[in-house]
Amino acid sequence: MKAATVSQIKKELKFKSTDELMELCLRLSKFKKENKELLTYMLFESADEEVFIESVKAEMDADLENINTKNFYYIKKSLRKILKNVKKYIRYSPKKETEIELLIYFCEQLKDFKPSIKRNATMMNLYNRQVASIKKTLSGLHEDLQFDYEQEIEELEDF
Repeated sequence: MKAATVSQIKKELKFKSTDELMELCLRLSKFKKENKELLTYMLFESADEEVFIESVKAEMDADLENINTKNFYYIKKSLRKILKNVKKYIRYSPKKETEIELLIYFCEQLKDFKPSIKRNATMMNLYNRQVASIKKTLSGLHEDLQFDYEQEIEELEDF
């Protein structure tokens, strides 16, 4: 089965009633955990972006505390998993400020991580890629917002 394009789906949804749309959303939420998480964000958390950001940060902190620090291999795997989850949450929010805040927080946590990631080239590359990603996203924001985040980014670059 070939998937329809977004424009085709949009056109077809215009012809559906409210009850049919609700049934489609509920059915969609049964198939993938990400669909359910996205619906949860859109229905409950999108109204207060700050609460959403804080909940993601709290989850990130909990994940960072549970990392097995005996071996750099396990640290790398765990950090990649945490970053994958953060990127997933970033996709849920249409706001670029959310992306920047979460990635800055992730990088700050990496700076303070023990054992230091400076001793491992792969983890430093991961860190540097995230800083570059933050700078790229920041360039698309309004100048006032750019100014607010630039000092934090300079601190990240000095690491």
